[in-house]
Amino acid sequence: MSGFNMKVTPEITRLTDICYENSRIPVELYGKHDVKRGLRDLNGQGVLTGLTKISNVQAYRMENGKKIPCEGELSYRGYNVEDLTRGFIQDGRLGFEEVTYLLLFGKLPDAEELEGFKQLLATQRSLPRNFVRDVIMKAPSRDMMNTLSRGVLTLYSYDSNPEDISLPNVLRQCLNLISVFPMLSVYGYHAYNHYMRGKSLYIHQPSRELSTAENILRLLRPDKKYTALEATILDLALILHMEHGGGNNSTFTIHVVSSSGTDTYSAIAAALGSLKGPKHGGANIKVVKMFQDMERHVTDFRDEDQVSDYLRKLLHKEAFDKRGLIYGIGHAIYSISDPRAQIFKGFVEKLAREKGRHEEYELYSMVERLAPKIIGEERHIYKGVSANVDFYSGFVYSMLDLPIELYTPMFAIARIVGWSAHRMEELINTDKIIRPAYMNVQDALDYHSLSER
Repeated sequence: MSGFNMKVTPEITRLTDICYENSRIPVELYGKHDVKRGLRDLNGQGVLTGLTKISNVQAYRMENGKKIPCEGELSYRGYNVEDLTRGFIQDGRLGFEEVTYLLLFGKLPDAEELEGFKQLLATQRSLPRNFVRDVIMKAPSRDMMNTLSRGVLTLYSYDSNPEDISLPNVLRQCLNLISVFPMLSVYGYHAYNHYMRGKSLYIHQPSRELSTAENILRLLRPDKKYTALEATILDLALILHMEHGGGNNSTFTIHVVSSSGTDTYSAIAAALGSLKGPKHGGANIKVVKMFQDMERHVTDFRDEDQVSDYLRKLLHKEAFDKRGLIYGIGHAIYSISDPRAQIFKGFVEKLAREKGRHEEYELYSMVERLAPKIIGEERHIYKGVSANVDFYSGFVYSMLDLPIELYTPMFAIARIVGWSAHRMEELINTDKIIRPAYMNVQDALDYHSLSER
């Protein structure tokens, strides 16, 4: 067996123990030196590390110097997301391309600008000749985020000017990546599904006449068919995941990596690596699996006492993954409500009725109502909790027949818009590399020669 495939041997385990022993830092030292672990203060508030005009999250108001929790608000370029989504939904339009324009350029397009931008994205919606055969179909990965990262880094080789970080060139690269992310993701899944699971293989070409959400459903399904409601709710899901205040892990990664002067492909790949982590991009998968476990252990989904008992078992580390968490409930910033979940919820119910899964929706609604109360009774927390957008997004994706392998790539297809806006903002506003400080807590040691050790 080659060294690359070497298993974890007893020697590796022994060396790991040595590494752990000599690398562990006593928790009390963080408090002693006032180190903000995870760039958060004691109340969980993010440490201010930059300025942005791209989006804002509002979860409290100030009264007499005190923070008072309020209904959550999310704004893109100063526009409340509720107003944005209401605007195009009332007009019977899909909004992904319009909101992409807003985030990238800081203004809402007029009708002519929007049509021109849609056409620009449509012309970018193609991969290099033989890319699908030579890159995506070869060595398919079990993880679509790794497939997506590999595709992005390989596109560097097809770019005639990959290292130029002037704004026009970076914008060109970002628009191309925004356009091809659905293809990289869905084609990567089809390759995995065929070569590693023995299923049928089909590759559909995207349509220049369709929106991003419509093309995702077209590329994914054997018959290329979808309903208007399915396209609407997927479009809405993408918009609600596009951007979130600039303080999340992957967006911070974009700022850090972009500040070094690296190329666009490397910066986006770094952000993908961040989003892949289950603490960031995989929350909706945990919600879906938690509900699957709940359905195996609760005999009557309409019985609030049975559901409450299961939720308490989750908190007591007696159910599901025994982590002590009710996934999809609670957020690092929001307390009273997550506006994305509030916008989403009404459409989720409509889709559940269309799909004949309204009983499942009722279970989700019950958990959304019961969980905050139970968490309040079982835990001493400094703020309230509510359902976040991940609580419903996994359920939506399952109703859209999206395979679970594509849940996090759907997040990436949306969030690359925010990443692109933040990359350009970083390049426009600073020429300094982001360089945080770490305090050394290792005592000085005297050197001993090899024979003396």
